[in-house]
Amino acid sequence: MRTTSVTLLISLIVVFAWPGFTQTTVKNADSAYNFTMVRKLPAVSVKNQYRSSTCWSFSAISFLESELLRLGKDTFDLSEMFCVRNCYNDKSKLYVRYHGNHTFGSGGAAHDVTYVLKNYGLVPNSVYNGLVIGENKPVTGEMDGVLKAYVDAVIKNPNRQLTPVWQQGFNGILDAYLGKVPEKFNYQGKEYTAKSFADMLGLNPEDYVELSSFTHHPFYKPFVLEVEDNWLMEMVYNVPMDDLIKIIDNSIMNGYTVVWGADVSEKGFAWKNGVAVVPDKSAPEIAGLERSKWERMSDNDKEKLLFKFDKPMPEKNITQEMRQVEFDNYLTTDDHGLHITGIAKDQNSKKYYYIKNSWGTDGSPYNGYLYASEAYVKLKTMDIMVHKNAIPKEIRQKLGL
Repeated sequence: MRTTSVTLLISLIVVFAWPGFTQTTVKNADSAYNFTMVRKLPAVSVKNQYRSSTCWSFSAISFLESELLRLGKDTFDLSEMFCVRNCYNDKSKLYVRYHGNHTFGSGGAAHDVTYVLKNYGLVPNSVYNGLVIGENKPVTGEMDGVLKAYVDAVIKNPNRQLTPVWQQGFNGILDAYLGKVPEKFNYQGKEYTAKSFADMLGLNPEDYVELSSFTHHPFYKPFVLEVEDNWLMEMVYNVPMDDLIKIIDNSIMNGYTVVWGADVSEKGFAWKNGVAVVPDKSAPEIAGLERSKWERMSDNDKEKLLFKFDKPMPEKNITQEMRQVEFDNYLTTDDHGLHITGIAKDQNSKKYYYIKNSWGTDGSPYNGYLYASEAYVKLKTMDIMVHKNAIPKEIRQKLGL
């Protein structure tokens, strides 16, 4: 599937003429990129997952916090580690039942958070922040290793039968590293449990769906996304790549933010520069060279020029086939969860997505956010989570939502 330049131009005109367009220019003194915000949605402050593989919880919790803002609720700081703890507990049960032939680790997916919301509730970060080992930010490497060693020991079954207390021991480790979860707590003068607090928030986990775009499954049907962190084996809806972009655009322009599961282990993902792009390696104009000189250069020398990120550059035209090849060859992997909260354009009117990360603000030219080009989002999106009402009506009908 190839998008023509005319179609791209039309789509840009539609997006940038959409109601809600706002002219807010964002400049970075260390970059030649010059961004203008088209639509920027509310989000709480940037958090830092630090030395933990818990981006899935940070991104989806940030998404729910923005959902509460969209619904006119207060600004909430919800606990990411409450979700991490409950998922670890349920992962251990599956891992043991599958005799170790199942995913076990600190990784996860956006739907893990709505799973916790549905089955266990939510709590404020002030009630359960998981910081009990003397660190002021999450550091979970030792805990991850100890938990894995524990369940592996249980599976070896040296007693020839499982003891009735193995899960009690597992939870004891979680208590030691993250703290005990209070059965009841006070918040703003009222007493809650995790379930009653979630009820007070008023978020319905059934309102949120995940979507992806791959050709090894039929379009407009759900399928189990084959990535290791999908330990719940949850379904995502499959749509064509262009529909995936339509859903993201429609969501943002109508006030709904988006959880973005993406591959960030790419040279084009330049966190320190605040951009994510897919440079066209066949384009000599990127480096300001004549084609004859460009073609004589080695790939290594080309990449030194391509990935300077000192100015906007031509990018590859991304197709559905390219997405599939990258996924099938492990070139697009399930790396990171982030939170799309806006749409912007650069000085050449090219569209970018304004994305909240969970790596803090240090070393970030845009205070913990970055700008990902549409080409990057097309190629490197693993999946997204949105409110089902944010999906365009004609696509929802095809999905049966």
